[in-house]
Amino acid sequence: MTNMKNITLTFSILCILISSVATAQKFSNASEYLDFVGEEQQAITKNMWKYTKAVAHSKSDRSIDSKRKNLLKTIDKAIAKIEKANGFDGEDYKNEVLKHMRLNKSLLNHDYAEIVDMKAVAEQSYDAMEAYIIAQEMADKKMEESQKEYETKFYAFATEHNIEIIENENDLGKKMKISNEVFEHYNEMYLVYFKVYINEIYLWDAVESNDVSAIQQNANALNAAAKDGLEILKTKSQYKKDDSIINATKKAFEFFIDETENKVPQLTDYLILNEDFDKIKTALDQTSERKRTKEQIEAYNKKVKDINKAVKNYNKVNTDLNTNRQAAINGLNNTNANFLAKHIPKD
Repeated sequence: MTNMKNITLTFSILCILISSVATAQKFSNASEYLDFVGEEQQAITKNMWKYTKAVAHSKSDRSIDSKRKNLLKTIDKAIAKIEKANGFDGEDYKNEVLKHMRLNKSLLNHDYAEIVDMKAVAEQSYDAMEAYIIAQEMADKKMEESQKEYETKFYAFATEHNIEIIENENDLGKKMKISNEVFEHYNEMYLVYFKVYINEIYLWDAVESNDVSAIQQNANALNAAAKDGLEILKTKSQYKKDDSIINATKKAFEFFIDETENKVPQLTDYLILNEDFDKIKTALDQTSERKRTKEQIEAYNKKVKDINKAVKNYNKVNTDLNTNRQAAINGLNNTNANFLAKHIPKD
């Protein structure tokens, strides 16, 4: 959201292997090799999750992309370490680990890099925003599937060598799956909101241009979109009995409806009155003082009183709109942030 930020939306799940380049290692048994891999996996979970939360909550695109590039460097170091170390019982499992790491690197270099570029223009239209969110979800899904495959190979290797691995809810794959489900609901609701909100952007472009015809046209479009949005919200399901985003989005739509039905007409009334005043003033200015009629002067003085009164009302309506809009949008932004904080797994 520009004034939305909201929304901000984002949402990316990255699995990064962090380590330093080491001399070649040899392993005397499978358990020792899994300990080696497990140490890398512990670094993955810790560092990836910090990055994931930063992506979900950071408002700085430059900072996020800087972290993405730094993480690419750490992947190269991790690949070098795994490549240098010997595998155990052949190279098959080692190659599976490297395959997983290289896929993550490819996703960072291509899919997520493109997502950063797409975000820069996402708020220009609904289609651009939808494409941006779909690209995010597809990249996150690829990352989740890669992690799932990695964990499957990990447990298969352990089973083959009679090593017992205790699964827990903190496993990275489970956390990624839950997070993607959370963002699926978040993104679905955000698209419902943005489809309406984009009309308010167009409306205020028209207001700033003092274009009465465009104001009325975009106000009607926003009003219709907000009412359609309310109907769509009735069909949306809660996420684990949490309807907070639905309710906050509803309040935003109710504000848009009140804005277009009760406030915008007062703004256009002022603009029309101001156009009339400019015509009367121009006509009077173009008439020499000796030729000005009593009717002209009285009409001008009446318009001056009318325009002064209208200016006060125009300013008051604008102030009220800005206050109420900020309350609605801040309410939605805060709700979105609280929703993510509540449902995305903790460290």
